[in-house]
Amino acid sequence: MSDLLRDFAAAVARHPDRVALVDGKGRAVTYHELDARRMRFASAWQRKGIGAGDRVLLAMTVDADLYAALAALWTIGAMAVLPEPAMGLAGLRHAARATRPRAFCTSGLYGLLRWVLPELWGLRHLRPEQRAVPPPGMVPPAGRDIALISFTSGTTGAPKAIARSHDFLAAQHNAIEPLLHSAQPERDLVAFPVFVLINIASGQTSVLPNWKMSRLDRLNPAQLRDWMQRNRVTRALIPPSLCEMLVQAGGNAPLHTVFTGGGPVFPELIDRMQAARPDLGVCCVYGSTEAEPIAHLDATEITGDDRKAMDEGQGLLVGYPVAGIRLRIDKDEIQVAGAHVNCGYLEPAHDAENKIRDGATVWHRTGDAGRLDAQGRLWLLGRMGTDVKIGGRMRYPFAVEVAARQWPGVRQCALMAAQDAACLVIEGDKAQAAVWQRHVADLGIDRVLHVPAIPMDKRHRSKIDRKSLCALLN
Repeated sequence: MSDLLRDFAAAVARHPDRVALVDGKGRAVTYHELDARRMRFASAWQRKGIGAGDRVLLAMTVDADLYAALAALWTIGAMAVLPEPAMGLAGLRHAARATRPRAFCTSGLYGLLRWVLPELWGLRHLRPEQRAVPPPGMVPPAGRDIALISFTSGTTGAPKAIARSHDFLAAQHNAIEPLLHSAQPERDLVAFPVFVLINIASGQTSVLPNWKMSRLDRLNPAQLRDWMQRNRVTRALIPPSLCEMLVQAGGNAPLHTVFTGGGPVFPELIDRMQAARPDLGVCCVYGSTEAEPIAHLDATEITGDDRKAMDEGQGLLVGYPVAGIRLRIDKDEIQVAGAHVNCGYLEPAHDAENKIRDGATVWHRTGDAGRLDAQGRLWLLGRMGTDVKIGGRMRYPFAVEVAARQWPGVRQCALMAAQDAACLVIEGDKAQAAVWQRHVADLGIDRVLHVPAIPMDKRHRSKIDRKSLCALLN
């Protein structure tokens, strides 16, 4: 049995009647009920010929059945393939082509896809089984066996398939669990699937979103507030875009801590969150699809000197590297290695771009520029290759953007090169344009360009989509 399944079994034994998951329709499933679903699915699918080493593509509603399906596949030694949800049908087709699964599993209306997508024709079709069946024959996987195949976001090219072994998931659990540990029962609003897996293994309750994460631009802050209050959410594990909505939403849910990541967490956002809720704890988590987490920062640890350094262009503080990770800076780039750092993609040809093999160590190139300070803390500067020439020297985006987000009327901003000149693109109150122009002149930037909206990434709407913005400017 894998470490995650073993931890899940222990959580079932400790808290059989505790709610494990609340789905987007408000349906609560206890740990005992989730485990029973796992066993039903595993037995039924094993009888349909699914077994050790088989790849099964999941096209399912994000609810308890999805997580029961993951556990069921691991129980019989199979591996799950999760397409990139932000890509919609294109992501599903890409996942099928990249992984060549033996079967696919659907729930709800996703079952109609079997007739629509040629990539699914000829594959065995599985559905969540509700009938009582004999227990499955357990197939304990080896630690190095693949448990899960997921995909990068594709913001810098075609999404790459990442194979995560059972050992990898256990190491990721060991890296994340100390950040989330609580001696008290919590009710966590969780927007990141990997954190749901950690909660299930730890015995905590996860409240899933009642909106589509791929359509965050359509979410109303009042909906977020009402969902949290209805489900008595005590902690939130959400991207910065949802933190922005949290500030707008207000409300009196018993929320005491927010863990946020998936995009840069700027100091002005932390300030507004804590102004709205003075007792709110905020923990910023930095990582990537290939290495989650890399570093973390408790907002209470940010000093006045740190704020001054950020305002003066020294980058964005993201805190100390987590235990169990090795981190180095090579020609400005952050590179990491460790047990919970992906050491290779499903397609070996993709390794050349992002992996550096140094004897037995595989370093992952994050593509992020950064620096380490005298205390060993990590500061982000921006993406590699996004630096812009200002006053005769190259500057990374966060050297300007961190400070500019605090100017009057600025909602979002991006340092760009447009027509061979440095330009600060601003989304915000155009009535403040004269103030912005004075600020950029002091920084040596050629001009300010106001736009109605800066395009953001599709996964979490928390990172600037610089490729789309560049196309917009040109």
